[in-house]
Amino acid sequence: MQITKQADYALRAMLFLAQLPPNQRASTSQIADEQAIPPSFLAKIISQLSIAGLIHTSRGARGGVSLAVSPEKISVLDVVEAIDGPLALNECTLNPAICPSGPDCPLHSLWCDAQAELVSRLKKTTFASVVRSSEA
Repeated sequence: MQITKQADYALRAMLFLAQLPPNQRASTSQIADEQAIPPSFLAKIISQLSIAGLIHTSRGARGGVSLAVSPEKISVLDVVEAIDGPLALNECTLNPAICPSGPDCPLHSLWCDAQAELVSRLKKTTFASVVRSSEA
């Protein structure tokens, strides 16, 4: 399993915003430049993060992008799922009926357990904790 490039860019953009002082905004061009994200790609990402309620955007001379909630309340999972949708190590973890082996598949519980561990870890990891660990 690998997250999409779009999710990776979204995580880097959110980390950049989480490192800003409270109530400070950044321009999309600043985020794109400092995080090496193609500006056209970033525009789509910003739109998706805004729809998910993770960031605020405003236009104009004093406009820009800022977090909608504190970094303590935004998890890595929130961002990945805002961009890529629900996390799934295998399609059967979201829809067991899709498995050709049916309900007796010997791998189903392995995939579900591994996915639960990954989801738990990403959900517990907030942007505030990532910022703290990068400053240490």
